[in-house]
Amino acid sequence: MVFDIICLEERPDLKERAAQWFHEKWGIPLEAYMESMAECLEKRGAVPQWYLAMEGGQIIGGLGVIENDFHDRKDLAPNVCAVYTEENKRGQGVAGALLNTVCKDMRDRGIDTLYLVTDHTSFYERYGWEFLCMVQGDGEPDMTRMYVHREKDVRGDTSTNQAKSNVYG
Repeated sequence: MVFDIICLEERPDLKERAAQWFHEKWGIPLEAYMESMAECLEKRGAVPQWYLAMEGGQIIGGLGVIENDFHDRKDLAPNVCAVYTEENKRGQGVAGALLNTVCKDMRDRGIDTLYLVTDHTSFYERYGWEFLCMVQGDGEPDMTRMYVHREKDVRGDTSTNQAKSNVYG
């Protein structure tokens, strides 16, 4: 399978289509995606960003990077969010390619530590993510898993430019 990973900044013409696609997958209000994508296209900062996996002109996967993915640990930012691959494209490397792309792109933008909340176990670890702690989702009765990805610099050192935080507090 051949697909391309694009950053929405490169294809602003896809904003409405991408917002609708994410809305259909996650049930978050369309306006929230439109607002975040508009902010992305204003290029005021590294965050937010949105990425799409495209095959033959169709969106087959995507994810975003936002400040906070609806959890109580506002100090753990930015967050990869809305990771989704179409069911018939799963197991073919789409999510892995998206995750690898976002980590490299964020590193190039000066952000080397990313966070992600998920109920999945043993998926994100394959792509260099590590379980960090449990967080409370906004309006959620149960705690959910928080993962961290620290991009290594060219010497192989894990970057330390982000402030250390008490992940258990």
